[in-house]
Amino acid sequence: MGRFSFFGLFNRMSDDMGIDLGTANTLVHVKNKGIVLREPSVVAIEVNTNEVLAIGAEAKKMLGRTPGNIMPVRPMRDGVISEYETAQTMLKYFIKRAMGKNTFIRPRVLVGVPSGVTEVEKRAVIDAALEAGAREAYLIEEPMAAAIGACLPVQEACGSMIVDIGGGTCEVAVISLGGIVEKSSVHAAGDALDRAIMLYIRKKFDLVIGERTAETIKIEIGSAVPSDNPNEMEIRGRDLRTGLPKNLTINSNDIYEAMDEPIRAILSAVRNTLEKTPPELASDIMLNGIVMTGGTSLLRNLDRRLAEETKIPVFVSEEALNCVAIGTGIAVENIDIYRKGFLIEN
Repeated sequence: MGRFSFFGLFNRMSDDMGIDLGTANTLVHVKNKGIVLREPSVVAIEVNTNEVLAIGAEAKKMLGRTPGNIMPVRPMRDGVISEYETAQTMLKYFIKRAMGKNTFIRPRVLVGVPSGVTEVEKRAVIDAALEAGAREAYLIEEPMAAAIGACLPVQEACGSMIVDIGGGTCEVAVISLGGIVEKSSVHAAGDALDRAIMLYIRKKFDLVIGERTAETIKIEIGSAVPSDNPNEMEIRGRDLRTGLPKNLTINSNDIYEAMDEPIRAILSAVRNTLEKTPPELASDIMLNGIVMTGGTSLLRNLDRRLAEETKIPVFVSEEALNCVAIGTGIAVENIDIYRKGFLIEN
């Protein structure tokens, strides 16, 4: 009895962590503290020596502005780990920052990862967490974590549908009794929208813009439906014909047209998942609606367009940006309840 009381006390004193390892940003949730860290998932590397120069916000500032010997790397691309050694380095850095000086009792760590990660990548994330100081490490699929963070009744015998749209992927899942019943994952999310905007402006206006400008355009005037009174925005880029800087005024209908193809891919993923969902769970979803999470779910009128497409009520979570991180935090603090949803553990 004393042994179990000791381990129970040990777990209560541990600053357990939930981590949203996202394509665009990484968030860390610590027990009793909430989200303590939110940093871009970017690492700046010196090409010749392979030395890490900066991680997070400092590295993101270098995107598009570095000399040839410095390379900003995004180790997460399209929802999967593209550079897993760099991802390990980044994850270790963020965990140690979140731990701070409290290294006496090592934390349990649960990391939310995309559905498409390979076995090698799963093990890389687990190893990175352990090397960074975790005493136990677990993985959970992001749509499950997002559903927990959005307070959906994932443990009950009813269907809950989550559409988590981040930087790299749109992950759609139907959840019941603590497990994922049906799911779809497509590389149509924030990064794909940015690339679509860059390509459209290049083709239509002969103007070259960078990723950061495309992201700003998407946030400022992007919309999933056309408007009778479109918003306008002045942008600056490089004229393809002259090679010189040039100003251009665009409007939200231009950006709607630019983003239409990846948005259609998102809608298709939702429809395909609904078509495969068992009738009883589909009935629950019709009644309770679809919940959207992730930064890209905040795109103007995307919820409206999805509702019109599916004829089902659609709600954007109040904590859309934080749901995965919050969900991993809740799950790691209640391991016995949510363990069924874990992908792997050390």
